[in-house]
Amino acid sequence: MIGRGVASVFWGVVADRVGRKPVIAFSVLSVVVFNTLFGLSAKYWMAIATRFLLGALNGFLAPAKAYSIEVCRPEQQALGISVVSTAWGMGVIIGPAIGGYLAQPAKQYPHLFHEKSVFGRFPYLLPCLCISFFAALVVISCAWLPETLHKHRGLERAAAEVAEGTTAAAAAQESTPEPEPEPPKSSLLRNRPLMSSIVTYCVFSLHDTAYVEIFSLWTVSGRDHGGLSFASKDVGQVLTVAGASLLVYQIFAYRWVNKILGPVNSTRVSSALSIPIIAAYPFMTRLSGIRLGVPLYVAAMLKSVLAITRVTGTSLLQNNAVPQEQRGAANGIATTAMSLSKAFAPAVAGILFSWAQKRQHAAFFPGDQMVFLLLNLTEVIGLVLTFKPFLAVPQQYKQ
Repeated sequence: MIGRGVASVFWGVVADRVGRKPVIAFSVLSVVVFNTLFGLSAKYWMAIATRFLLGALNGFLAPAKAYSIEVCRPEQQALGISVVSTAWGMGVIIGPAIGGYLAQPAKQYPHLFHEKSVFGRFPYLLPCLCISFFAALVVISCAWLPETLHKHRGLERAAAEVAEGTTAAAAAQESTPEPEPEPPKSSLLRNRPLMSSIVTYCVFSLHDTAYVEIFSLWTVSGRDHGGLSFASKDVGQVLTVAGASLLVYQIFAYRWVNKILGPVNSTRVSSALSIPIIAAYPFMTRLSGIRLGVPLYVAAMLKSVLAITRVTGTSLLQNNAVPQEQRGAANGIATTAMSLSKAFAPAVAGILFSWAQKRQHAAFFPGDQMVFLLLNLTEVIGLVLTFKPFLAVPQQYKQ
């Protein structure tokens, strides 16, 4: 996460200079190399180094978001952005499943993998190789990926000089208008619609990451500490079902939500609806059996759907707040800020949950209620930031 946060702006600028396709292809290629090296790590420092390099050299997210906007017509941009989010959701579900089934194969499948084989020496190599193999197929498929950022005037002029001579090239130069100079990248920091949407995006990212952390800790905590006494596999099932509902929603429903409400109102509505859902969690500790399972699964699915609605809405605002020439850098800034928020959130959530458990029997907002109250406070801050004067809306979304 730190590696990605450090390098995202750089890769966004590179994508604006050389195109989206080369950066996407190189990023996926880095996954092939460093994910395999991570599986071969025998020392802790090597695992940390390969993970950092994997994040720093993987500049995929910024150009992918820009590409999803540029390859779609305006009325289909919501679907394009939602596809990126859907792919992320699929990775969240499929990735841990691959790791769980294929990690330590010599112990899980001793009849297939010997303890002294390479998979016995490197117990996490097999899932890493599977991911690297899939990434290698994606690298090959990048050959058929059309470029959306076209800057061919310099090449055309050079070809004209060779084919027709300097006289014809001079005439062509006179008849061909010079391209307008690109706005400096520093102007992005003064782009209020962009920066205000990034700030809102970061608050929601901080909230969502802290929510997942607190939800997992809360469900496995004992009833005497205000939790649900779930086993880890039970928590995994809840999160998997929530992730599956997210995929269905993104593919089939989100574009209609965006068409009816627009990115701004959909962000506001989804944020407002998240508040009562989070407030209801502490009171679920009074339930058990199917009376607990049904509302818990429904709440987790709704929270997941509402969270992705907010994220996709703010991503649409960011990408439409800048011209195409700055879209990669703009997404790089957003990715850096989001990565820092997501790196900061788990530590804060863990400290907050530990503190809350110590005041479980307090008269005013006992621990389990206090932790979700503070989560809701973050949600309210994000909701407030979607209104004027905090959020400056891009011109095409002004009513």
